[in-house]
Amino acid sequence: MAWGKKKGGRKEPLFGLPAALADLRLTAADRVPGGEDKPKKSAKSSAKRKAEDSGDEPPRERKASAGRSGAKRRSKSRIGASIGRLVYWGAVLGLWGAIAVIGVVVWVGAHLPPIQSLEIPKRPPTIQIVGMDGSMLAQRGEMAGANVALNDLPPYLPKAFIAIEDRRFYSHFGIDPVGILRALVTNVLHRGVSQGGSTLTQQLAKNLFLTQERTMQRKLQEAELAIWLERKHSKNEILELYLNRVYFGSGAYGVEAAAQRYFGKSAKNVTIAEAAMLAGLVKSPSRLAPNRNPEGAEARAQIVLTAMADAKFITEAQAQASIGHPSYNVKPVGAGTVNYVADWIGEVLDDLVGQIDESIKVETTIDPKLQSVAEAAIIDELAAKSVKYNVSQGALVAMTPDGAVRALVGGRNYSDSQYNRAVTAKRQPGSSFKPFVYLTALEQGLTPDTVRQDAPIEVKGWKPENYTHEYFGAVTLTQALAMSLNTVAIRLGLEVGPKNVVRTAHRLGISSKLEPNASIALGTSEVSVVELVGAYASFANGGFAVAPHVVTRIKTLGGKLLYMRQADERNQVIDPRYAGMMNTMMRETLISGTAKKAEIPGWPAAGKTGTSQDYRDAWFIGYTANLVTGVWLGNDDNSPTKKATGGGLPVEVWSRFMRTAHEGVPVANLPNSQASWGLSNLAQAASQVSPPTAAAPGPASANNAGYRPPPTRANARPEAAAGLDGWLMDRLFGGNR
Repeated sequence: MAWGKKKGGRKEPLFGLPAALADLRLTAADRVPGGEDKPKKSAKSSAKRKAEDSGDEPPRERKASAGRSGAKRRSKSRIGASIGRLVYWGAVLGLWGAIAVIGVVVWVGAHLPPIQSLEIPKRPPTIQIVGMDGSMLAQRGEMAGANVALNDLPPYLPKAFIAIEDRRFYSHFGIDPVGILRALVTNVLHRGVSQGGSTLTQQLAKNLFLTQERTMQRKLQEAELAIWLERKHSKNEILELYLNRVYFGSGAYGVEAAAQRYFGKSAKNVTIAEAAMLAGLVKSPSRLAPNRNPEGAEARAQIVLTAMADAKFITEAQAQASIGHPSYNVKPVGAGTVNYVADWIGEVLDDLVGQIDESIKVETTIDPKLQSVAEAAIIDELAAKSVKYNVSQGALVAMTPDGAVRALVGGRNYSDSQYNRAVTAKRQPGSSFKPFVYLTALEQGLTPDTVRQDAPIEVKGWKPENYTHEYFGAVTLTQALAMSLNTVAIRLGLEVGPKNVVRTAHRLGISSKLEPNASIALGTSEVSVVELVGAYASFANGGFAVAPHVVTRIKTLGGKLLYMRQADERNQVIDPRYAGMMNTMMRETLISGTAKKAEIPGWPAAGKTGTSQDYRDAWFIGYTANLVTGVWLGNDDNSPTKKATGGGLPVEVWSRFMRTAHEGVPVANLPNSQASWGLSNLAQAASQVSPPTAAAPGPASANNAGYRPPPTRANARPEAAAGLDGWLMDRLFGGNR
């Protein structure tokens, strides 16, 4: 019975913790408040139960509508928060940006000169060099023309600059944001810097106060200064300043200097085509300078003309006429040999007036006509014969007997080489140095008719020879000098002493170092053209010292006198008698000697040729009572020529120049030599039949074993016959030698 009642099976008893938890049950009241899942479920169940009790469906549409409204509210809330944050951070960033801009402006301004010192700076000093007739020869320094008023310029000239550089010039306040944006877009499209955004005012600020460096600091400074200029000056004043200060290449600053440099006229007279070319240069003055790149300058000018027509500054017809038929004529600059004169002046200015801090005018002794003749003589002769004789360069110096330089050519082309071969270069003068040997001999008692032996000679293993390798035996000093016999010159040099020859040359104005050795008689020590010509001038003026000079006066452009050359003291360095003898002897060089091609119709002239070893240098120094001119031809690398001698090309250049230089000039005789002209040939004839004097050394053997030391001045000849007076008495009355 008992087994039937307990169908569930046996239930084992539980003890301990399991027994305590066996009857544990959780109710809704035991749950933690705030849970979301169960309450929602309970709410849903309750609603469902209510619906079931009432027999209706649950309110599903109402539930969906309520969800959408909540989403919209939440979305609007998020948008509002985003806008608020954007406004907030925008304000923060704007504030910091303003602070940064103010900081940059302050920092840039702190690195500018003080505002009170920002005045328009003075023009850089220039050196105007004028000839003896007042005409302009050259300019040195930064070439700046005179200021030109805006009203004095043709209206299309300033408009050309506005059209190509700053179309909105009269609209902006110094900086053009529209122009900057346009330039930025253009540069992005072209993937490079093809257009700039600087205004004319910014360019002026840069030219006046800043450097040309490309840095952000400089651009910011440029912008600040542009605004300052716009506040301080009117638009027309800024434009006028710009036109008078902008750089146009080739050292020209301002439209006036540029117009003079490139077109040889004032900026007031330029044509539309010329105005367009000037405006086009601003972009790249060095690259587009018309005297260096005429094609590039013309192409740029056409762009400017198109821009002027587009801006309605000129008509289309004017633009097409200027493009099709440009009226500019660019002057070649830089090749003129007068620039050698300008360089020489630049070297001596510091000694004459010291440091230059304002523009000056230098008045010179240069005759522009003679300078042109000298330049043409050198250039034309070299063009015709430089290849034949392997001669690449030449130099010429012409001065009056008192040392005033009338023409100076330092090379055949200044633009190719600025090395001044007339002043700076020193070359061996060869036989043109011999007059100093013969003058020293005359001063020691010899005369033009003194006889010496032309024969082989050896000096410590050195065996000098004559140019023709011929020897003429007993010859007079006049013959020996005219024929440029080397052995006689060597004998005379040893006879009078090399040191005495050097003293004579230095006394006459040679300033270069001379070696007192036996070869000095053949001109082996180097000298410059200008100092050798200056030394010869002492023969042409009767024996007075000469200081070659080219500057007469220096004044400021305002007329203040800074320097005036004083007349040289009359310092007699050659006895007039010996100067007359030398003039007579060197006149024979042109009559019967090595310079027979040298001729000036109607003018008594004298001189000496010179050819250095291996034909490296060819010289001729010749003179009249009016002008002393020296010519040198050779090569800069000291390479030998193809047997170019002093009696060849140099004489031809000299004759061409001197004939023109003496046209219309009254004829004048050489000092102290008139009485000698009629006796020179008589002396030569007498010497040719007279035996050598006992005082003269006899012919030397090949090894010079029989050579005797030359006689001293005391026993060189009878005292009664010494000097010019004795020489004249001998020739006139048959005195014996």
